[in-house]
Amino acid sequence: MNLISPEIPGIVWAYRFLPGESRCQRIATDASIDSLLAGEGWVWVHLALSDARTPALIERIGNLPPLAVATLTSHDTQAAITVSDDIVHGTLVDFERTFDAVTKTIGWLHFAVSDRIIITTRLHPLRSIDRVKAAVEKSAKCARPIDLFEMIVIEFQRTLISLVLELTEDLNVIEDHVYGEAGHRQPGLAPLRRTVVRLHRHLRTILALLRRAAASDEDEVPPGFIDAAERLSDRLEAVDRDVFALQERARLLHEEIDSKISSETNRHLYILSLMTAFLLPPTLVTGFFGMNTGALPFADGTGTLYAALFIALSMGFAWWILRRIGIL
Repeated sequence: MNLISPEIPGIVWAYRFLPGESRCQRIATDASIDSLLAGEGWVWVHLALSDARTPALIERIGNLPPLAVATLTSHDTQAAITVSDDIVHGTLVDFERTFDAVTKTIGWLHFAVSDRIIITTRLHPLRSIDRVKAAVEKSAKCARPIDLFEMIVIEFQRTLISLVLELTEDLNVIEDHVYGEAGHRQPGLAPLRRTVVRLHRHLRTILALLRRAAASDEDEVPPGFIDAAERLSDRLEAVDRDVFALQERARLLHEEIDSKISSETNRHLYILSLMTAFLLPPTLVTGFFGMNTGALPFADGTGTLYAALFIALSMGFAWWILRRIGIL
């Protein structure tokens, strides 16, 4: 990220795509805004919202409407896709990454696409957007900004598929423990369910927004957006089915754990009830012989043996009663 250049503050990278060229040109981080917007082809500018100067920069480039500028500079954590003034802008879901590892933390990518420029912003480094950068550096297959937008969503879909496979493996391990002899207490199930539920919610939102945007008139959106939206909807719909199936598996596994906990609780209550039933008659016997009153039977010093016999007989009688009524 460029923290020195006064011209393009907050820039992470920028590329120029020329017609007929198989490779894109990387724009220097110390380039001026005029050189960024001048020339043939179209450009992709990726900015970091961690730089406080980024919002002012976005207002100067791209001739974007106020709604698109507000989208690019916001910190919203809700998926959104809006079409206005021949520009598609919104917020997409991605996954954050660190310098040396990938994470399952959900991040947010803000974008604005016109026929000459695509601007993307983020607060934290994202997994899918970095893969798109590596792909366009190898081969620039994007003829239009909308093609790059489609590549970003496709890369998110691939990332999501790999994450679903990881979550499936984690769920398989938890299932083996729950249905095996290891017990039912699995603290890893709760965060897994939270991740899957959030993914399913955001995927359904993106699908609904793509279908709504695809229903726009062709003269209201950048060229090729409607076809790209239909293709992306089909891709994400397939992944959403996998996420929903994973959510159902996690829900059924949670219900199984609850059932086992309930059975164990009932078994403990059953044992406590039996202990209460066995000990209640001896309690009555000991309470009778422990009364501080006169003329008690067996008060001449031989009462301990008789009290013990009464306790044993009362416990035997309680056991016989429980057997007759079918509790034991």
